[in-house]
Amino acid sequence: MTRLVTIAVLAAAIAAAGGPASAREKRVTPYIEVGQVLTADLRNGNDLLTYTSVAAGVDASFQSRRTEVQVSYRYEHRFSESGALADQDIHQGLARAAVRVGSGVALEGGALATRARSDVRGAAPALLNGNVSNISQLYSFYAGPTIGTHVGLVGVSGGYRFGYTKVESPTIVDTLAAGQPRLDTFDSVRNHQAQLSLNLKSGTILPVGITVSGAYDREDGGQLGQVYEGKYGRGDVLYPVSRTLALTAGAGYENIRSTQRNAVLDANGQPVVDRRGRFVSDTASAPRIAYAFDGIYYDAGVIWRPSSRTVLEARAGERYGSFSFTGSLNYQASSKLAVRVGVYDGIQTFGRQLRTGLSNVSTSFTPNADPLSGNFNGCVFGAQGGAAGNCLNGVLQSISTSVYRARGVDAVVTYTQGRSTFGAGVGYANRRFSAPANAGFTIDAITDESYYAQAFVAHSLDRDTAVSLNSFFNYYSSGIRGAGSIYSAGTVGSLSRNFGRLGARASVGVYGANNALGLRTISLEALLGARYSF
Repeated sequence: MTRLVTIAVLAAAIAAAGGPASAREKRVTPYIEVGQVLTADLRNGNDLLTYTSVAAGVDASFQSRRTEVQVSYRYEHRFSESGALADQDIHQGLARAAVRVGSGVALEGGALATRARSDVRGAAPALLNGNVSNISQLYSFYAGPTIGTHVGLVGVSGGYRFGYTKVESPTIVDTLAAGQPRLDTFDSVRNHQAQLSLNLKSGTILPVGITVSGAYDREDGGQLGQVYEGKYGRGDVLYPVSRTLALTAGAGYENIRSTQRNAVLDANGQPVVDRRGRFVSDTASAPRIAYAFDGIYYDAGVIWRPSSRTVLEARAGERYGSFSFTGSLNYQASSKLAVRVGVYDGIQTFGRQLRTGLSNVSTSFTPNADPLSGNFNGCVFGAQGGAAGNCLNGVLQSISTSVYRARGVDAVVTYTQGRSTFGAGVGYANRRFSAPANAGFTIDAITDESYYAQAFVAHSLDRDTAVSLNSFFNYYSSGIRGAGSIYSAGTVGSLSRNFGRLGARASVGVYGANNALGLRTISLEALLGARYSF
């Protein structure tokens, strides 16, 4: 069902991209593609796989005064030819849309189809070709209205977002070290977020600006009857020091509660799982608290806006009973260069954090056209003239069913000069989990972390010929005793040449990794294909 809804959202975005002829920019390019792929394990000469890939997809964008839509979607089926490779169906896509429907009223949404790691201790493949383990197909979307208006001197803004995320069970379960406990497998979640803010600008009545805001957030999960509910209220004061610098301070109250039911245990005290590897919920058990916070928090900081192209915000204070720091930098130097840095700290669930990460992707982004590493599970870079982009690595480092405190930093830069485009992203993510104690293993108080870096450069040699180079590095530490750390790194080079509507593509990549058992792999992957664009 979620697959159909997500694809429907992608299709709706494509339909919108074919909208009114008054658009400043409109582009819709459907295509079909056939490719031959080879993967070889350089440490084991006998491990050689080949398959044929048949794909259909579309790249579309629509930009006008009132509407901004972009979508990149690809469906692929892989036919095994040699080696023990199973046939596969793969969906990869990203869509973002913002439509101003009236004065102060807009609709916003996004959709994502990608593949991501299932178990934080398991393998960390990146190119995702061949028989890759510990990978699940994921579908997610969100949508909702926003408002912005004035009632007298008071500014009023608010919005509502509905989000849904579905994750299929891993096609190949990763082999873990002996004695490692079983973790639950994500199913699906529905989340709702509503917020309202009232703002009085400085200098209208008082020398300081005053903002009062409130929000409600709820998520219902398909695993163990999980429920997350958050109620928030906050007040802020802003004092302008100069034309470009302001001091700000605020305090708020929040009530957060996350609960879940017990899993059914077998005679050995281990969780009973269904045929998809998910824990079976004990429907007779009462909901148990996984995380709860009820109290006051506060922070203070600065806002620096030296120009309309540069905004820096930083806040420090106490939240969730400990020190908290958040901040952001958005620098749009020109239509060619954009930089974004974000520091975050909050109580999250996988579905809610993915909804936020997807909403931070620009409505104008650079599709990853590399067929070997074209999965939307890392950094998404903004297109020329748009925002820098956003990295999804922090949430997609692994799929988690538990609530956690997420802290980290992402930095993204994009640069376009003539026929060349460059993008780079780096980040660090830390998650501290909360879960009820039970008779067996619990992930409560365990902290995992990841470091990641990604960079690409693309250059058009002429109107019909282009080359690109993509590199990445990922490091993961699960925090679970005996699990060890995991890394993966690789580089992919690609060449494309168009002959009218028909194009030829070639890619070669080298990929290295280790897994939870300390086994190291070095793989060579190559693709030769043809694409016909309509």
